[in-house]
Amino acid sequence: MSPVLQVRDYALDYVTRDGTQRVLQDISLAIEAGEVLGLVGESGSGKTSLAWAIMRHLPGNAREAPGGRIHLGGTDLVAASSKALETIRGRRMSMVFQDPSTALNPTLTIGRQVSEVLVRHRGLSEKEAWRAATEALEHVDLRDAAGLMKRYPHQASGGEKQRVVIATAFACRPELIVFDEPTTALDVITGARILELFGRLRAETGVAALYISHDLALVSRVADRVAILERGRIVEEAPADRIFTAPTQDYTRRLVAAVPRPDHRLVGDQVTGETLLRAEAIAVRYGRKRLFRAAPAAATEDVTLDIRRGEILGVVGESGSGKSSIARALTGLADYDGVITLGGRRIDRTGGMDRAYRRAVQIVFQHPDSSLNPRQTVADILARPLRLYGGDVSTVPALLEQVRLPAGHARRYPHQLSGGEKQRVAIARAFAARPALVICDEITAPLDVSVQASVVELLLGLRDTHGTAYLFITHDLNLVRQIAHRIVVMRAGAIVDLLDIDAVRQGNVSPYTRQLMAASPAPVG
Repeated sequence: MSPVLQVRDYALDYVTRDGTQRVLQDISLAIEAGEVLGLVGESGSGKTSLAWAIMRHLPGNAREAPGGRIHLGGTDLVAASSKALETIRGRRMSMVFQDPSTALNPTLTIGRQVSEVLVRHRGLSEKEAWRAATEALEHVDLRDAAGLMKRYPHQASGGEKQRVVIATAFACRPELIVFDEPTTALDVITGARILELFGRLRAETGVAALYISHDLALVSRVADRVAILERGRIVEEAPADRIFTAPTQDYTRRLVAAVPRPDHRLVGDQVTGETLLRAEAIAVRYGRKRLFRAAPAAATEDVTLDIRRGEILGVVGESGSGKSSIARALTGLADYDGVITLGGRRIDRTGGMDRAYRRAVQIVFQHPDSSLNPRQTVADILARPLRLYGGDVSTVPALLEQVRLPAGHARRYPHQLSGGEKQRVAIARAFAARPALVICDEITAPLDVSVQASVVELLLGLRDTHGTAYLFITHDLNLVRQIAHRIVVMRAGAIVDLLDIDAVRQGNVSPYTRQLMAASPAPVG
């Protein structure tokens, strides 16, 4: 039998203002029925471009080189007409995206979106489709599937929305499903549950899958074979149990070396300095109490923690556990009840956070695209905190050099930088204020492993130079065990564990923390 998917000698260019750029070169791969092929590479390696080429959703500036072939079973997808592709997509091949929010229409109920797919691709009546859609949601372990059918996407959690997208993909019984980073935006427990779901559905249906990710540890758990993509070329392909333990290419070795390993500590185990900041009984609520309505539920309740000078305090937990709410309270971005003490000074409301406090406590956000002004150059972005806190704007090149960016980047706009470069600019902006504490809110989540490793190395170097403390918020327990002196574990707005790294290493943790550790992908290699 022929493979479900076969790609041969495929090449792809993008036509840009700066000329024609080749993004894929000599791509050849095959996936058999029931097989999962993992596709791993850094950001910009061409992973998503290959996915779009297979799904035949290429942008207008894409140009395919002659001679390349993409076959789904016996169908030549490159030669297929637009009308034929409308029938093939959804019915014979589906795609699960990284961010389910972009895959679901916010103006339609979940039930209508799933049932419409079944009407179109399986020829069911509306009544039959509604029933089948409800069964599909139940099959992916969604509680109250009938109720969820009547809700809109914004009324569902990230994990629920991703299950809806997966249910929709499998409901049409396709031959091939392309998964494009389906767990990157999810916390470890939700991600582990999604992977368990994928494994069960795969066993039941025998579907072939292309699983795209930059998480090597995760791919080693779900894929039968793995292909490594570097700058648009497949440089290595081997069984998953061998490619990470015995890689033959330097590029693969570098990727494996960049994976966080809890047993490979990057800092000392203890910090004995004085307390820099203490937060006592912090409660954050979003929304206001209104007449005849109960007060909104607390995002965090009675959270107490302290941060020592020069310490890295890790904060982990599921989505919705209150991690980012603590960051917002400590930076004055959210009102809070409770008391914050910085350097002996008591602050019991956001209005008490004057310029000195805001200079001492800086934050770096998860998505630099949302925090960097797209209309300003890097020089303008970095000059603002320098002017605000009495710095010298002529030190912008030195700031860039400090975060290992060329001085010439000062003339660029954010859209002209890579994801890792933008995050470095955001870090430089935080350090322009010469802070005592920097709050890092999931800053490595959108980055591939090699870029993540370089950003972490940068943060540790800046700490060594300036003595800065970090509140490092993440859902990557392997990473935080590598760099944190103490770890705070949060669940449902409360702290369930506050432990030094020795206690974590010895397993003296709560059952919930043990569950988080079990859900974290084991290091590869």
